[in-house]
Formats: sequence, structure tokens, C-alpha cells
Amino acid sequence: MNQDYIQPHPWSIIEEGFDRERVKSSESLFSIGNGAMGQRANFEESYSGPTFQGSYIGGVYYPDKTRVGWWKNGYPEYFAKVLNAPNWIGIHVEINGTPLDLATCSNIKNFKRELNMKEGWYQRSFVATTPNNIELEVVTTRFLSLSHDEVGAIKFEITPINSDTLIVFKPYIDAGITNEDSNWDDKFWNTTKVTSEKNRAFIESHTMKTNFKVCTFMQAYTVYGDLLKSSPDSENSEELSIGFEFSQKVKKGEKVSLIKYGGYTVDRNHEADKLTEAANIVLDEVSSLGFDGLLEEQKKAWAQIWEMSDIAIEGDIKAQQGIRFNIFQLNQTYTGTDSRLNIGPKGFTGEKYGGSTYWDTEAYCLQFYMATKNQEVARKLLKYRYNHLEKAIENAEKLGFKNGAALYPMVTMNGEECHNEWEITFEEIHRNGAIAYAIYNYTRYTEDYSYVPEMGLEVLIGIARFWQQRVNWSENRKKYVMLGVTGPNEYENNVHNNWYTNYIAKWCLEYALEQLDYVQQNHPADYKRIIEKTKLTNDETGLWKKVAAHMYLPYSEEHGVYLQQDGFLDKDLVRVADLDRKERPINQHWSWDRILRSPYIKQADTLQGFYFFEDHFTVDELEKHFDFYEPFTVHESSLSPCVHSVQAAKLNRMEQAYTFYLRTSRLDLDDYNKEVEEGLHITSMAGTWMSIVEGFGGMRVKDGKLCFAPKIPEQWEKYSFKINFRDRILKVTITQEGANFDIDAGEPLEILVNEKPITLSA
Repeated sequence: MNQDYIQPHPWSIIEEGFDRERVKSSESLFSIGNGAMGQRANFEESYSGPTFQGSYIGGVYYPDKTRVGWWKNGYPEYFAKVLNAPNWIGIHVEINGTPLDLATCSNIKNFKRELNMKEGWYQRSFVATTPNNIELEVVTTRFLSLSHDEVGAIKFEITPINSDTLIVFKPYIDAGITNEDSNWDDKFWNTTKVTSEKNRAFIESHTMKTNFKVCTFMQAYTVYGDLLKSSPDSENSEELSIGFEFSQKVKKGEKVSLIKYGGYTVDRNHEADKLTEAANIVLDEVSSLGFDGLLEEQKKAWAQIWEMSDIAIEGDIKAQQGIRFNIFQLNQTYTGTDSRLNIGPKGFTGEKYGGSTYWDTEAYCLQFYMATKNQEVARKLLKYRYNHLEKAIENAEKLGFKNGAALYPMVTMNGEECHNEWEITFEEIHRNGAIAYAIYNYTRYTEDYSYVPEMGLEVLIGIARFWQQRVNWSENRKKYVMLGVTGPNEYENNVHNNWYTNYIAKWCLEYALEQLDYVQQNHPADYKRIIEKTKLTNDETGLWKKVAAHMYLPYSEEHGVYLQQDGFLDKDLVRVADLDRKERPINQHWSWDRILRSPYIKQADTLQGFYFFEDHFTVDELEKHFDFYEPFTVHESSLSPCVHSVQAAKLNRMEQAYTFYLRTSRLDLDDYNKEVEEGLHITSMAGTWMSIVEGFGGMRVKDGKLCFAPKIPEQWEKYSFKINFRDRILKVTITQEGANFDIDAGEPLEILVNEKPITLSA
């Protein structure tokens, strides 16, 4: 059974009714962010029940020393982790001297959470009775500003229902925090200064080892009727925290509010010795606007985002809610304004995977940002990898590779590998292919070839050198083979000749050679500079050609399909449909040994190659491979259903495509994998966008032209989306009757619809 407590709504995520068992899941689902920082939906007031506290700052991390049972040469020294940052949202509340705590309250009624995705705010409300028998209504509203991305705002409103009451608000900031996923219980933060100024408070601290300097700040005041109280009654300052106290006698049926602004200034953006000064400047800006003025700005900023990135679906409210939730979280995680940042698999919603950069960015996310923002945003994601090329070369050197071979990390914050499971760190090397594919995908979509001579060619040379050194000649097969790898399907570790890895390696070598020719012909000065810098020789490129031409690709004549890897047919090929449902998901019920010997596929592997390189194969070949592999796929990776949805739509299997779409779009809302309390699956959410735009919309770029093969699930009346294609905004609307394409300005644009040319004019 999947969870089903989230109420269907086209623009909001809504929970009704208080359930202690759901608190951690809801903390993930109602998370908020603004690209620079984010936080789980923890209660502002004290809560003594199970909770997972989390506030995070983009780009601020700690190198937590690796913890493994047996050290192997080449292991990364540390696992870089996005840190649980000092807490700025906290507000202790006392009701006639008794703490407000939902874990100790009785008669909790009308409990509701709402994440309003259209306008970018989160609200929680309830009526409850405290242990000293005061019944009260609470409404708390919170958002992280997009227009002032160092600050968030809270309005905490209380109305006593059954008697006049003394209400004491104690807003605070606290640097005495820990990470849920700490390896050694290290101290991650060192606090250096705790200060206050009128109704503002500041904690200056820095991360251990990495020495990121951060000022956590707040400003608070209360409003009761016409009375605005900006001077606290008292202050409580300790070594790691500071708080204020505001007392107010409140008449029965009347409302008192605490307004709190808070957030972080960081030395990534300001001078390290002027962080408190910078915090004062941002507090001046937001307090002059006031809570309501800041919220109006927020609504306008989100309206602008939705204008371009919304996908509207008519006739299917759960499908509509699912895609908007995915688009909302992607925009909360990465806005494209800072090329030093990237997209972590959990974004700002939890600590799993360390909050680092994975191959997901290049394989899944690039398309979304390229089409819904502009090519500059996508270019920043590519530049991020170019900036880390030297580290990728160092990573390869640690494993024994030479001559400028580059192995991009599986997991990283600053370009260094920080993942420490050997079967992934050393063997899941297909990630190198996704980096190269992103360069190809970007140039194909934007026609901006300037990235290749400026930065991309050096990246491709490093990657090609790695692949050429990673293979070895098999005298037995008279082919180049790749031994000891893990493909995208992590339920097969340390296998030989994973088809996807071999195929993408072959493609990378061919693509690097192509781009060398292109740069030599069109950018001779850049070519000369790059050849001198990389010391690339004709002998070396000759070897690349030879490896690409003789790469071994495992194939079964009997089944007429490429094999996942050499030993796939040696497995006991029992289909997923014949598994006991009580044993699903298998990663929570089976031993790892049993999983590795099974035929079960965690995510698209061979089919991932068919997704990337669909022009290399016929539709008949796709169908044969889909029918062979999908029955063995358990989809226990968040990155699996979206690829299957795109391919099922291409094969015109719309019911299957729709089922996969619902699974990818509601993966977290319905908690398919029973793990949502750890955080959301942010990068796979870009795959959900792909499943509509590339799956149902059939969007591709072929021979420089934008192409569509539109389809619509029978459950939908209509859907529409917008695409930014080479600075032309195209709106696509698809109904059960047909499809409509519009451009709003600029030169006419020729597109292909079901392979027929159509010219669009504004």
C-alpha cells in the first residue's frame, strides 16, 4: 500500500488531520527552498515527538571522514555532506506558562498543512488544547524569499478560544545542531560570536575543515490589534544560541502574531568579516517591505516562474498535482543564478546522498532547465563540470590512470570523489558518459557550439583518454572489453561488459574525435591551444578510433537483444510479476547477495542507452528490448519509471506510459519506495517533466529541427506546456482532437509534427 493522505488539488499539497506517524514524511513533502537555501517543514514551536530537523545552505558542506570496515587503496578520504545549518525558524511558545507542543496537546482538531505551489508559501493550522486546558487556534505561514534569497519569513498567529491567556513568544536562533547522517558524530560547526542589536540577533560560525563562514540572523516583533511591539521584554543569550522574549496578555477570541525574519549570509557572497553587516542590510530591505509586502513579491516571482515552466493538465487532478509538485521542487532547488551550485538528488529536503552532485544533473536535469529557463542556465551546469576537470583528472590518477585521463566523480561537492562504496566509486564509471552526452545534448538543442572550443573539448579529451585506458584487448573475443563495472542498474555489481557502459564509452570516443575535427576546421586558434595544453597526439587519437571500432557489445542471438552484461542469461529469469508482493521492495526485504544474483533491474540500464541514443536503433529494436527487460525491472530507483514512460509512449503503449508517468510524478507524494521521510527525489523530478514533454509530447531535436509526435493519455482532456527553443517561446497544447503549436514573437520557426514540416509565425 502506498500512502494516500495528500489531498488532490491542482495547485497545493494539502494534509488534513494530525498523525504523529506522518510527521517526518510531511517534513519532507512540505519542504521549501529558494535555490540558495532550503529547509524541511519542521514545526517552528517545540515538538517532543519524532522529527528530522533540517535547514541547508547551498554550497556549504563538511568533509565527513569516510567510514568503511576495510580500507582499500583509492578510497576517498571523506564523504562531503551538505550540513544541517544553524536553525533560524525556532519559536518556543508558552501558554500561561506551559510550552506549546503538539506531542503533549490533546483534542487536536482542524490540523492542516498547505504548500501553495502557485505562490510559494507553506502554512500550517490547527486547534488544540494544551495540558493546562487552554484551547487555542494556531496559524503559521512561512516562505523563503526568491527575490531576497538570503532570507525567509514566518508569521505565527495564536488565538485563545476558551479564556484570556498570557502568551509568551520566544523566537531564537540556534547553532547547536547536528546532522542525522554524521559518520563519527564530529562537530561540524564552530560558533565564534553571538550578538544582538534591538530586536535582531546574530550568530557567526564557521564549518570545521572547510571553513565556510556563516552568519545566522533573525529579527522579530509582535502584533496585537493596533499594538506593534518591536522591543523584546528580555533576551536569553547562551554559547550556541540566542533568543528574545515577547509577552502579551491576549483576550479570548483575539489574535496575537509574531513576525520573524531569518536566514543566512555566507562568505561565498560577502566579505568574511562583514557577514553581520550584510545581514543587517538584508533585514533593513525586508523589514521595510513588511511580511505582506515580501509575500507579494514572492507571489510575483513564482508567477514569473510558472509562466514559463508550468504544465497544465485538464481532466486528471492527481496527474496535475504530481507534475506541478515536481516542477515546484526543481525550481526551489536550483534557479540557475549561481554557476558554483548544482542539483543534489535530495535538494534541500534531507541529508541522504550528502546533498552532492551526481550524474543525474547531466542525464536528467539539463533538459528541464534548458527548455524552461534559457541556455545560459544550462551552460552554467556544463561550466560547473569544466571547472572541476582538474579534479576529475586527479580522481583518475588516484585509481592509476595516466596522461590526463579524467574520471568525473560519482558524488561530489567540489570535484573530488567522495563516495566510498567500491562497487560504485570505482566501477559505476558510466557517469563519465553522461557528462559527455550533456555537451552533445546542449549543442544539439541550443546550436551554441561556442562551449566546445571554449571548454567542452578539453572535457571530452579527458573522458576519451579514460575510456581508452579502461578497456583491455580480449584475445579470446578479438574485441576490446570492459571488466569489473557497475551499470546504472546497481542491482548488478562488478560485472563484465555492461552493455550500456561499453556502448556509451564507444560513443564518447567517436564524439570526441568528431569534435576534434569540428574545432580544427572552425576554431583553429582554439584547436592549437587545446592540443598544446593536452599534448594530444595522432597516435593517441588513432588508438581511440581502434577501440571504438572494436568495442565488444554483448548480444544474444537467441533472444535478439543486447545483453545487460555477459552473465545476464545465467540468472534464474523469474519475472517481477511472479514475485511475492510481500517481498517488495526487494531492497528492503532481501539480502544484498540475493539481489545481486537475481535478474531484477533497479533502473533502466540497456534501456537507458536506447533512451539516449534512440536514433541509433529502430522502433522494432526498442520494442524487442523493452519487452525483454521491462518484465525484470522493479523500478526501485527513482530514475527508472520516467525513462520507461518515455519509451512506452514512443511504442504507443499509452496505458503503460500513463502508469509509469503517475509513478514518477507521485513517487514522493504517494511514497512508492517507502522512504520519503529521508527527503524528496529531486533529480528524478526532471524525469517526470521528460515523461510528459518527450514522452507524451514526443519532443525531440533532429537535424537541427524541433520535432513532435504528440499523444495524449485517455485519462486527460488536454495538456499544455511551453518550451524555450533557441530564444523562441513555443506553446504546445494537445487535446484528444489534435495538437496546437504557437510562438509568441520573433522570426518564423519551422518544426516537424509527426515528421511533417509546419512553419509557425507569431
